[in-house]
Amino acid sequence: MSGAGRSRPGGSRPGRDESPDRLYTLTGGRSHSDTDTFDLVTLVVAESDPAPGMQSEHVAILRMCQSPVAVVEIAAELGLPGSIVRIMLADLLDTGRISARHPRTAKADDRLPDPDILEQVLVGLRNL
Repeated sequence: MSGAGRSRPGGSRPGRDESPDRLYTLTGGRSHSDTDTFDLVTLVVAESDPAPGMQSEHVAILRMCQSPVAVVEIAAELGLPGSIVRIMLADLLDTGRISARHPRTAKADDRLPDPDILEQVLVGLRNL
């Protein structure tokens, strides 16, 4: 078994070689993904196990995402730029190997108290 192309500076963790050639290979030459699904706080969950022959970075992502993980955490763990990770995630999403969702933020109406309650509090304060 040949180790050609598998050696990475900084250890055996995928992605530590950030040479332009390596990044070009990881993304198939693409500089952006066709989807705007992923930002740095998007949560990613694996929907399948790694398959034989997959890129080592794809395998690492699937193993890392057994429970929800943010894109920024994936990029940090792989030691890759977020833009590269987003392209790789888009590939995995297109093949159904992951699902992605943006963390929900409370609606402004849900964060504010009910106006009737505020009015009752104001009336109560005036009566003091």
